[in-house]
Amino acid sequence: MVEVLRSAALAGIAHGFCTRQGGVSRGAVAGLNAGLGSDDDPAAVAENRARALAAIAPGAVMVAPYQVHSPDVLMVTEPWPDSARPPADALVTDRPGIALSILTADCAPVLLADCEAGVIGAAHAGWRGAHGGVLENTVAAMVRLGARPAHIVAAIGPTIAQVSYEVDDSFRAGFTPADARFFARRAPGKWQFDLPAYVAQRLRMAGVDEIDDLALDTYTDEARFYSFRRATHRGEASYGRLLCVIALPQTP
Repeated sequence: MVEVLRSAALAGIAHGFCTRQGGVSRGAVAGLNAGLGSDDDPAAVAENRARALAAIAPGAVMVAPYQVHSPDVLMVTEPWPDSARPPADALVTDRPGIALSILTADCAPVLLADCEAGVIGAAHAGWRGAHGGVLENTVAAMVRLGARPAHIVAAIGPTIAQVSYEVDDSFRAGFTPADARFFARRAPGKWQFDLPAYVAQRLRMAGVDEIDDLALDTYTDEARFYSFRRATHRGEASYGRLLCVIALPQTP
């Protein structure tokens, strides 16, 4: 069975963060690998994505961006094929029946909704995207569709945790003094970066008050999650991608 993690903050909206459980991929990416650009059998990836959509938003049409660690957001008015994914790292829509999807493998997957306005969003927030403003841009795009920041709720899915995310001095130097609370010194020249907390702060800066962090570490829980950093540390040639999805109820 496909394992789908859900947030109480998004109750009433079809949504979910998939683990790697319940898929058909084999080898290093065994399980529910949803990575369209991963080193995997395309047929297995397609089956995994279909299973995930059926578990979260059956009957909806799923769209995905070509993720490039940017601050760019797309407003989705109609679906596009996976073969023509436009480059961006967040999607927003007010159209029922369209399922927004994001892939991650340590970066923060963020799902957002203003239920009253009928506007949803999905963002891929790695450190580059979060630092560059992808979350603020996602909220702004939702506002352009009629959402109000104070009514938007957000959920942060499985993400690499601070204890697992070591960075160096050059990384630390790219952040402001006000961001010091997101870094814990590990050793000379080494820091631990709290990506989920940083993402939550950027959401608060955009006016989002209700934020649910699932607080699940992709790096340490190999049985449930893929992790780019874990695969890199092991020298593995390939790694899987986790899928998250959000969709508005379809019009009868």
